[in-house]
Amino acid sequence: MIDNRDAEKTGNSARSGVKPGSEPSRRFCVAPMMDWTTPHFRYLARILSRRALLYTEMVTTGALIHGDAGRFLRYHPSEHPLALQLGGSDPKELAYCARLAEQHGYDEVNLNVGCPSDRVQNNLIGACLMAHPGRVAECVAAMRESTDLPVTVKHRIGINGRDSWDALCEFMETVAAAGCRTFIVHARIAILEGLSPKENREIPPLKYDWVYRLKARYPHLEIVINGGIRSLAECHEHLHHTDGVMVGREAYQNPWLLASVDPELFDDPAPMASRQDALRAMFPFIEAELARGVPLNHMTRHLLGLFHGVPGGRQFRRHLSEHAHRPGAGLATLETALAKVHTDGTRAPVSA
Repeated sequence: MIDNRDAEKTGNSARSGVKPGSEPSRRFCVAPMMDWTTPHFRYLARILSRRALLYTEMVTTGALIHGDAGRFLRYHPSEHPLALQLGGSDPKELAYCARLAEQHGYDEVNLNVGCPSDRVQNNLIGACLMAHPGRVAECVAAMRESTDLPVTVKHRIGINGRDSWDALCEFMETVAAAGCRTFIVHARIAILEGLSPKENREIPPLKYDWVYRLKARYPHLEIVINGGIRSLAECHEHLHHTDGVMVGREAYQNPWLLASVDPELFDDPAPMASRQDALRAMFPFIEAELARGVPLNHMTRHLLGLFHGVPGGRQFRRHLSEHAHRPGAGLATLETALAKVHTDGTRAPVSA
């Protein structure tokens, strides 16, 4: 049996990223990605953009209830604004975990209704829940009852066998009736049999116009578009039709994209003038993590794309790949890798 009162015993901080009673801006979000949006990548992302809303990897309710909740919920205070993405389908368990999210100081709790992996389908987690809008609504209602945090849903535009416009609208209306006001919509269907998660991110065609139609049909709802977005120029175009954009793989594989988010989308100064400055700003955090016993390569794997497209970037990546896993690897390893990068063409664009 789960007692929501127990959640109060495990929290370690008050909500600090967003003023009480207010919502984080979702104009630009970095998508939750398994094995990628770890605290180490999120620290880099926050160095590059003060305004982007960051999401954790999906954490299942089972992991939080039966595992080491403190480890799964750990983050650096600088990561705010930060949303916790949950995977689950039991309303009571999700309510308990939503309360944990609030006690640990997160700014939003998000329910995953988009992951197509068969590993999570077997536990009624992810995109398969699109076939059960009533269940999703029950989950959202229970989470909202349990926490004052915003409760949002990330989902696909459909799944195989339930991929019509009418089915999508039924899903949206059912979940909205439970109190959800923010929907993050991956503009592809998920094919639950026969495609891998990677293929499900590439093979089903993108239907951005469906997401635009959702915003037109439900103007009172906040609609954030996701899927295949690769540039800030594309973000600008989507923002003519939706309330926000969520970028995933491009933000991870080419994180310097994030350095232009604040000036281009929020009219704020870029936090970092160069990629080298951004990497050096990571050093105190990396040093502290090394002192905690975290191996250097566990962190540097998230830095490999920072010098994407820059002369010397390949040598930077090679050096880290060959040396960061070695015993005793530390900041000197990073300094040597950084010395292989040319300085030309690395400065952040200046907002007009």
